[in-house]
Amino acid sequence: MLQFQLMTEKDRREAAAIEKRRAQEEERKKRIFDAKTRLIGADVQALQQQIEEKKKLEEEKKRIDQIFNEQLIKCDQIAVALEQKESEERKKLALEVNNFRVNFQKFQDRREYDLNDPDAVRKCLPARLHDDDPRLGLSSVQKFEGEDVASEERKKIQREQIQSWLQQQMEERDNADKERKAADEAYKAAVIARDARAIELDRLEKDCRKRLERACCMFNRALADERFCEQKEKERQDKEDKMAQMYNTLTSDMMTENPDVSLSNMGPNRRIGYLYKGMSKSELEEFRNAQKAQLEEVKKKKDEETRFQREWDDYSNGIQRTIALMDKELARKEKDRRVALAEENKRMALEQKNHQDYMNKIVYRNKPTAAFFDQFNTSTR
Repeated sequence: MLQFQLMTEKDRREAAAIEKRRAQEEERKKRIFDAKTRLIGADVQALQQQIEEKKKLEEEKKRIDQIFNEQLIKCDQIAVALEQKESEERKKLALEVNNFRVNFQKFQDRREYDLNDPDAVRKCLPARLHDDDPRLGLSSVQKFEGEDVASEERKKIQREQIQSWLQQQMEERDNADKERKAADEAYKAAVIARDARAIELDRLEKDCRKRLERACCMFNRALADERFCEQKEKERQDKEDKMAQMYNTLTSDMMTENPDVSLSNMGPNRRIGYLYKGMSKSELEEFRNAQKAQLEEVKKKKDEETRFQREWDDYSNGIQRTIALMDKELARKEKDRRVALAEENKRMALEQKNHQDYMNKIVYRNKPTAAFFDQFNTSTR
């Protein structure tokens, strides 16, 4: 009977670990065996610089967008305020129009009100007042052709009614013109008052500015006078200081060339450099005698140095001749050594060639195949 052993939890963990290591090895092979990644790589500094530049561009773009948004909000607020003001003006104008219509354009005051009067039937006369009623037609058998007793009265009433209507319309038009003129006069008066107030405010502002400018000019003039006085006083003081300096300089020991002022407290033969004006005749004579003695001494030293140099040159020439003879001997020995070394190298080269021929023709007779090279570089470890 066959017995199958089931995979335990430990076997599963080991198999998962082996598979994980295999996947890591494959990923490592791809990374290591890729010549471009291994040899070239990535320019981290350039990438970081590109990231910084991109961040700066995004920040600059955000800042510009924010400025545009703020400007857009401001323009929207202005537009809303203007729209609200226009709406208020429209409402005010519509209210005035409606008030005018209610007060001066009533429905019962229209010219064609008699055509649209809802009580027209009540106001009309009956269909027949008497036998000679002119409103009766032929079919009524109450009025016949040629009968019109109340025509004159009717025409008179119509003329009076038309005259009354015309008079009423003329009065309404006159009243409307008067009210419109009064409104225009009131508006003109308000505009004139507003302009006068603006002119008065402008005049007051100009007067205030003139007073401020006058006060500023007076202050500047006073400040300029004060500075002018200070400048004059400073120039006078500088002039007095310069005159005093000139007098002190002309009467100083340096300009009068007093030899006693150049004596120093450091010793009897010490002088003060910036006060010293030159040597006396006795000092000049003593200085020249000392120079002559120094020249004689220098001449003696030069003669001694010339004699010593001549002797040294003779000694050096003798040494150089000896060294030249020794160099020739060394060169001859070096030449012989090089000749011997060349012969030895030829002999060793011949032995090396014979050894190489022996190894290539006798020892290394088998050539390696591709399978021999494929067994290398198959793992990253």
